[in-house]
Amino acid sequence: MRIAITPGEPSGIGPDLVLSQAAHAHDAELVAVADPELLAERAAQLGLDIELQVSGLSDDARPHVPGKLKVLPVPLNQTVHAGKLDPANADYVLQTLRIAIQGCLNHQFDALVTGPVQKSVINDAGHAFSGHTEFIANLTGGHPVMMLAAPGLRVALTTTHLPLSEVSRKITRQRLMDVIHVLHHDLRERFGFERPRILVCGLNPHAGEQGHLGREEIDTIIPALDVLRAEGIALNGPLPADTLFTPDNLSTADAVLAMYHDQGLPVLKHMGFGKAINITLGLPIIRTSVDHGTALDLAASGKADTGSLQAALQLAIQLAHNQTDTSR
Repeated sequence: MRIAITPGEPSGIGPDLVLSQAAHAHDAELVAVADPELLAERAAQLGLDIELQVSGLSDDARPHVPGKLKVLPVPLNQTVHAGKLDPANADYVLQTLRIAIQGCLNHQFDALVTGPVQKSVINDAGHAFSGHTEFIANLTGGHPVMMLAAPGLRVALTTTHLPLSEVSRKITRQRLMDVIHVLHHDLRERFGFERPRILVCGLNPHAGEQGHLGREEIDTIIPALDVLRAEGIALNGPLPADTLFTPDNLSTADAVLAMYHDQGLPVLKHMGFGKAINITLGLPIIRTSVDHGTALDLAASGKADTGSLQAALQLAIQLAHNQTDTSR
C-alpha cells in the first residue's frame, strides 16, 4: 500500500504537517511529492530529525518507518520563505499535484492525500484554479462530489465553490440526481454502508415553506428525490437546514447532503474542526485532504495542529484497504 502526499502551498503549514506524520508509524508507504530541499529546511526549522529518502518508486511498497520519509522530488521554482507567498511557486504546486494524480491513475499510488493550497496565489500566477476538487476532476474524469467528514457527521455538497447568487441556478434535477448517485455509490462501495441513509437539506429557509419562501424545493428538489427513492435509495428530505443538524436527525443518517458550501460545512467544522477530512467522491482515485487552509502565520513555528492531516491520512489508508479487499 503506497500513499502519495502533496504538501500544497510551500510557504504554509503543509510541509510541517507532512514532516510531522513522518515521525509516526503508518500501515502504508508514504511518499511526499515535493521539493526535498524544502522539506529538509523546514525539518531543520522545526527541530525534527527526519531522514529524507529521495528516489523514484520501487515495485514493492513497504509500511512507513517512523523517522524516515520517501520523497519523489519536484523542484521549486523559487526559494521559499515560510509565511510569505510567492506566485513564482504556483507552477510547482500544480506540478506536484499532476505527478501525484498521474501516479494514482497508473496504480503507482493507492491514494492521494493533499495538503492545503492557497487558491489566491495560484490565480495570481495566471492559472484559473477554483480548488483541488475541480483540478483533480479535470485530470481524472468522473463526477466529483465534495464530502467532509468529522467524528459523527458526513456532509456532501450539491454545489461547491460558487458565489451564493449562482447557487439556485446550478441546482437542477439532473445535478441532484448525479450527486446523489455518486454519494450513494461511494458510501456503499468505499465506506461499506449496505443501504446508506441520506438526509437532504432544502435550499430555502424552512425548506421553502410550501413555496412561500421559494419554489426550488417544489420544482426541482422534491421531483429529483422522488425519482431516486423509486430506485431504492434511502432519502429523507428536503428538510429545513436549521433543524436538520440536530442529534435526533443525525442519529438516523449516514450522511447529509447540503445544497451549498456554507450551508453544511459550518456545522461540520464546529463539530470537528482539526479532525475533519475532505474527501472527493466520484473519482477513479481515492483522494482525501485537510479541512483547513495554509495558516501562513504558523508555518515553521511548530504550533500547527496536525490532527486533520493525520485523520485524512488514516482514512486514505482505510479506503485503499477497503478497495483492495473489495477487488479480491
